[in-house]
Amino acid sequence: MDAPATDEVFLFEGFRLDIQAGGLFRTDENGVLVPVAIGSRALDLLSRLVRRHGDLVSKDEIMTAVWPGMVVEDSNLPTQILALRRVLDRGRSNGSCIQTVSGRGYRFAARVTRCGADPAPAVRGNGEDRGAGAPPISRLTTGARARRWAWREIASLCVALAVFGSLTAWIWDHRWSGADTLPRLSMVVLPFSNLGTDPDQEHFVDAITSDLTTELSRIGHSFVVSRNTAFTYRNKSVDTKQIGRELGVRYVLEGSVRRSGNKVRVDAQLIDAETDQLLWAQQFDGDVGDLFALEDDITRRIAITLGTELIDREAARPTRHPDAFDFILRGAAVMNAPKTGKTYAEAISLFDRAMSLDPRAVEAQSFLAIHLAGRVTADQTDTAPADIARGEALAGQAVAASPRSSLAHMAQAMVLRAQNRFEEAIRAYDAVLTLNRNFVPAYANIAYAKLSAGSTEDAIPLLEEAIRLSPRNSDVGSWYWAIGRAHLMEARVDQAVFWLEKALRANPEVGPQPHAWLAAAYALEGKSELAAAELAEARRLSSDDRYSSIARLTAVSSWSPKGPGRLESTYLAGLRKAGMPEE
Repeated sequence: MDAPATDEVFLFEGFRLDIQAGGLFRTDENGVLVPVAIGSRALDLLSRLVRRHGDLVSKDEIMTAVWPGMVVEDSNLPTQILALRRVLDRGRSNGSCIQTVSGRGYRFAARVTRCGADPAPAVRGNGEDRGAGAPPISRLTTGARARRWAWREIASLCVALAVFGSLTAWIWDHRWSGADTLPRLSMVVLPFSNLGTDPDQEHFVDAITSDLTTELSRIGHSFVVSRNTAFTYRNKSVDTKQIGRELGVRYVLEGSVRRSGNKVRVDAQLIDAETDQLLWAQQFDGDVGDLFALEDDITRRIAITLGTELIDREAARPTRHPDAFDFILRGAAVMNAPKTGKTYAEAISLFDRAMSLDPRAVEAQSFLAIHLAGRVTADQTDTAPADIARGEALAGQAVAASPRSSLAHMAQAMVLRAQNRFEEAIRAYDAVLTLNRNFVPAYANIAYAKLSAGSTEDAIPLLEEAIRLSPRNSDVGSWYWAIGRAHLMEARVDQAVFWLEKALRANPEVGPQPHAWLAAAYALEGKSELAAAELAEARRLSSDDRYSSIARLTAVSSWSPKGPGRLESTYLAGLRKAGMPEE
């Protein structure tokens, strides 16, 4: 990087950047300079752009200056740019301070004033002739000189008060600073420890670290430090807080691998880099057979579990001025809980707020479409036509704006399933998994579409894969229900009862549909009282009167031509036995 000059102080739009001191300050409403906490990488990046304000700074130049001699993921630069924009553009209505020049680099567009060092006082002594080349002597009168020094004393007092006010404001505001300006889903995967005695296992352990780095980078808006940089910390006793400061990340993932016979256990721990607090820890076990398959399986399961954990953590973090992405995180966290009519409504409200702040945000469009369609398929809304129409429009916008986004394609698939276009929905879900194989809900939703299309045997393995990859997922109750539904359609009544009861234990508020299917299964087993109770519960929870009669249920249900034959002899036959009339 360029050596800092002694006069590298820049003023722009209420900010003061002092490169020599290594600090960014913001002028508050009282005119007091308040320190702004940003990561060291973000500060280096800002310094580079501000020095060259008005000029295009290429991506290569930035990468060389900010990450000298380091190999980092391509996503690091845009993530740091995003972190700076969150700080600098707050309350700005005329575009960002930092302009993106597509495919080339960035330009700092704000008006910048460069300040020189304060000049030394001109008065040196008693006014005698100092000889040739001496600085000119001040001609101020004694009274004028006294008045000037009086003003200097007042100015010094004002500066002292300003500094005191800045420190007080920083202490008061500290919980909103610090990590709040770092990339929100930023992390480094440190080299995992090999707890075995076999040196050949070291390659397997390193592969776990490398693959985790890759898998975690699939999480939307994540900032993951590259493997090469992470491995510079191997076998070094470095404080987690120091690692966070040096790499500009919020989280550190570390762990260990041990092997005993044919068993491998991986322990993973997530640590807050700001506080050194252990946030999450979990063990993942596997059988040694195909080591490559085992490595792939374990890293996927860790990445999937950790993705949910990170979203929940970031959504709960206090934010003084929430932006669109904050509301997206909060909505996603709400839907990480078991899905009910209440959680659907709350999440949709949060995604609506994100859309109001950034109508073009693909994530907000996609999540909103997914959950509008989702509550239709879950029978958790009384505005189904409007929800489907709005979801279809939003999904179309999202895919058009970001055709490589797995989230956008998931939105499109969900809308197609809500429209009973099952074969098209299956193809759309396949596209989601092509783009992101760790998108676990896509496995379950393909199964739902296949069940509606009458392909019961194809559905069960997909649901079992979703459960294996994410056994603690909040949707696991719905996955159990779908397995029970598939068993009932194949007339395996005892298996159906097992899975349907398991579904309701996992999520008692899962909705009316599992209750109706369990009512049918109980009735086919001859348990008439239990069947009647479950049917009554389905009617109570339903948003319409579909469970009032067989005719009404058949009229509103989304069954493909392949399904009614099986349904007639299983599900519908059981509902009749449970007490549902024909008309």
